[in-house]
Parts: sequence; C-alpha cells; structure tokens
Amino acid sequence: MTRALSTDLRQRTLAAVTSGMTRRAAAARFGVSPSSVIRWVAEWRASGRDHALAQGGDRRSHRIEAWSDFLLAKVEAQGDISLVELADRLATEHGVRFAPSTIWRCLDRHAMTVKKNSARQRADTARRRGTA
Repeated sequence: MTRALSTDLRQRTLAAVTSGMTRRAAAARFGVSPSSVIRWVAEWRASGRDHALAQGGDRRSHRIEAWSDFLLAKVEAQGDISLVELADRLATEHGVRFAPSTIWRCLDRHAMTVKKNSARQRADTARRRGTA
C-alpha cells in the first residue's frame, strides 16, 4: 500500500491554489495528480484539514475488547464452550453481536489457546496405525 504524500507538499499545493493558481496548474507545478489536488482542496474547504488521515491499522478491535473480561470468564467457567456459543451468549445477555472469528481473534490476543486431549483426537484406522 502506498503512503500519503507529505503534509508539506499538500500545504504548499493548497497555498498555491488559494493564491489564485488553478488546481490543475498547481498539480503540474508540484508533480502530483490533478485529482489529488481537487480532493485536497475539497477536503480543506469542507473541514479545514490540510493533512492526510492515518492509514491502515486496527480500527475495530476495541469493540470486542470491551467484552474480553466477559469472554475470558465464560471460557474459564466452561472450558469446552464453542465460539458460536460465546457469540450467542453475548447476543442474548448483552445485545451485542460479533462473528465467531472476531471472538477467536480476541481470545488469541489474550493467549487463550485450546489444548487438545485424547478425547478430541481424530478417528483412527487400523491402516494408519500400521497393524493388520
């Protein structure tokens, strides 16, 4: 993914446009695309912001993190609870909905791993064991 252009370049371009230069001429002068300058000027006039917003990153995990104590307590109380059951409990008891994959990522961030035991192993065949 590409980075945002520098704030200095954006501010100089906006200053050129506000001093009377056309957007396309300012774009040619500073070596950026005319569509970028058009968007920058529109955003600057709408909100006064002359810098780029932050790109990427996790913007939604704070929603599930608010319920992490509830999730961890439920897993501690009932060790074999499924992700779907956790999602259902959140929906019925608190009215919030999360996908099971979101709940899994939250539990993974809190180092909550599932340990396999002999009762949960895959079905075995005589051929796989090597006995006749």
